[in-house]
Amino acid sequence: MQIWAGLGNPGASYAMHRHNVGFMAADAIARRHDFPPWRRKFKGLVADGEIAGIKAMLLKPQTYMNLSGESVGEAMRFLKLAPSSLLVIYDELDLAQGRLRIKRGGGAGGHNGIRSIDSHCGRDYRRLRLGIGHPGDKARVTGHVLGDFAKADHEWLEPLLDRLADNAPLLARGDDAGFMNRMALAGGAADERPAGRQGRTRAARPEPAPQMPATGPMAAMLKRLFGTSDTE
Repeated sequence: MQIWAGLGNPGASYAMHRHNVGFMAADAIARRHDFPPWRRKFKGLVADGEIAGIKAMLLKPQTYMNLSGESVGEAMRFLKLAPSSLLVIYDELDLAQGRLRIKRGGGAGGHNGIRSIDSHCGRDYRRLRLGIGHPGDKARVTGHVLGDFAKADHEWLEPLLDRLADNAPLLARGDDAGFMNRMALAGGAADERPAGRQGRTRAARPEPAPQMPATGPMAAMLKRLFGTSDTE
C-alpha cells in the first residue's frame, strides 16, 4: 500500500493557484487510472485504487498547506505505513516551469507544506517537485505562488500532468530513474533552473577562457597553426 499526497489549498478560490499544482497532479492521476470519486477522510479528500497493480491511496489534504502534515500523518498512522510508502507531489519555485525532480528525503526548502509533513512523518519519503518557476524577485514570490496559472501556462501544464499520470506506474514500482527518463524523452523532466533567477540559487559563473602562451616555442607554433598575431 502506498499513499500519494498532492499538496494544495482547499476551496474554489485557490483551485488554479500555482501552489495547488500538487492537487492538479493528484486529480490527473485519479482520472488516468480510474480511481473512484473522492471522499472525505484523514482531514482530506482520498481516493483508493490501483496503479500498475499496486494499491495506492491518493490524498489531497484539506487542512490548508501549512498544516498538510496533520492529514498525511493521520493517514500514515492509521494505515501503519512507513515513510518509504509515501510520495508527496508539490510545487517548486527553484525549478523552471514544466520541469520536475524526484528524490527521497531532504529538507523542506522553504515549503511550508513539506515542513509540516516532515514534522509529522519524518523526512525519509519520496518527493516529486513540479516546477512553477521563480518570478525573479523575492518581493513577488508570494503573489506568484498564490496566483493563478496564466492562460499561456496551460500549454505546458496540461501536457506535463498528462505525462505524469501516464508514467505513474513507474513511480508505483519505485522506478524513479525510469520515470525521469520517460518524462525527459517526452520533454518534461530536465532539472534546469529558471534563468534570471534572484533568490537562493545563484547563476553559474562562466568558465574563463584558456590562456595562450605569449612567448616561447609554443607561442610560435600556435601562430603558425592559427595565424595569430601580436596585434589581436
